[in-house]
Amino acid sequence: MGRSRPVRWMTPAERRLWEAYPSGAWVDLRDGARDDPAAGGSWGRGRTVRASVVIALLLGVRGNRPGRVAAVRLAGARVVGDLNLTDATIGSKIHLLGCHLGGDVSLSDSRTRGVRMRSCDIRSFAARRATIDGLLDLAGSTVRAGVYLDNAHITGQLRLTHARVHPIDPGPPRPMPGERLDGGPDAAYDWREPWTRGPVALWGGGLIVDGGAFLRDLHATGCLRLVGARFNTGLHAQRAVIVSPGSHAVQADNMEATAAEFSHGFTTRGTVRLRGARIGGVLSFDRAVLSAQDRALHLSHMQVDELILLPASIEGEVNLNYSRLGVLFDRMAGYPEHVQLNGLTYESLRGQAPVRERLSWVRRDPDGYRPQPYEQLATYYRRIGHDADARRVLLAKQRARRRTLRFPGRLWGRVLDLIVGYGYRPWLAGLWVALLLGAGTAVFSHWPPHQIGLDESRRFDAFTYTLDLLVPVSVFEQRGAWQPVGWTQWLANGLIAAGWILATALIAGGTRVLRASNSP
Repeated sequence: MGRSRPVRWMTPAERRLWEAYPSGAWVDLRDGARDDPAAGGSWGRGRTVRASVVIALLLGVRGNRPGRVAAVRLAGARVVGDLNLTDATIGSKIHLLGCHLGGDVSLSDSRTRGVRMRSCDIRSFAARRATIDGLLDLAGSTVRAGVYLDNAHITGQLRLTHARVHPIDPGPPRPMPGERLDGGPDAAYDWREPWTRGPVALWGGGLIVDGGAFLRDLHATGCLRLVGARFNTGLHAQRAVIVSPGSHAVQADNMEATAAEFSHGFTTRGTVRLRGARIGGVLSFDRAVLSAQDRALHLSHMQVDELILLPASIEGEVNLNYSRLGVLFDRMAGYPEHVQLNGLTYESLRGQAPVRERLSWVRRDPDGYRPQPYEQLATYYRRIGHDADARRVLLAKQRARRRTLRFPGRLWGRVLDLIVGYGYRPWLAGLWVALLLGAGTAVFSHWPPHQIGLDESRRFDAFTYTLDLLVPVSVFEQRGAWQPVGWTQWLANGLIAAGWILATALIAGGTRVLRASNSP
């Protein structure tokens, strides 16, 4: 190809790029005065490069210089037109710095080496189903109509540090670069998100990133959609700000990652949804600021080695239903009014919280009483050797369950609670026996009963007589030998009834405690 031109006339900037490409040298068009890429639409001919020239170079219209590596390295340029490299195989690197790209960038279905567009102003960026062998770097750039990385595979890092990403304006469907809406063989499907959940700034469904995804200090004004994405070296979104006009700020169902950091000032307005996510290390919301109209965190059905739930503030419900956690590091003051915990299991709790606060935690389910959160908390306390705390939790469970029963069940439950603490406080029965025994002994010592059958002489003992009344089956043969008089007949009958109630409560409570599952 040598000195051939893809077009007859070139701007001065294009000519410089054409000459620099074979050696991969930088072409810096910045003047130090008007270098803000957001204002790049007004840059003159001396800084203008047509997208067609860049495309021609990347597709091999010129070869590399012997001993050098060809590349497009361009700073401070105004790139005019769509940079459409759909379906291409690109062997050279692309590095744009501080450029203004007024058209769409598409690498969809392509295979390319590293792509860097740092501190640029870009209309939209699409690399759907692309394979990028190396780094995809959009750090510091502003993307005005969405970043589309669904089903892409990035073998290096993904960098969106300090980037600003806005969603495409919803409206009539428009084709992405390389796609058609006329019904032809390359017709695009309707890729638009259902707008009831709001527009999407970053599309990353099915994305695979081998070398780590860095979204630190990202600012997005739409949802980050990462459904089914896989981050083999972690997702790092510290200090990112996601403000979504829809209901979701992050939608990452079934995401897989070795770690995920939504921490250190990570801020959202809208739901953070990680339903079914698999995190092999730490999922952290340490010092995050989370808010949503209804549900701030939807973390159900997850599998996480360690969940750090220490947000700086949170407004909206937290859903942890049916998740499996190795370690839960939390703080009771960090939870909102409503927390769903049904089906949640965990091996360890790192947060320092007394039992009463943990009981307040499991009572926050907006759907009311659920037995499993109590049983899981009791299981944890037993595992660490705190049996007294486990019994306290299971007693609270029975009290909460009682409120769901009809009147007879509530009445009997209250009796069980008052007498033996549902079997978890059997010492209460001893107190009742001592109280009744003392009262009966005092009364019958002052108002002794009459002897029945005067043919034999008996000596009355008030203590033994009262004890015999309390035992359901007469042991000391005192009931039949003495007849209470006057109002003490009511006391004797009450002691007999109390004895039966105590015995029944002890049996019922003991049966409940000994039941293997501790189920209601």
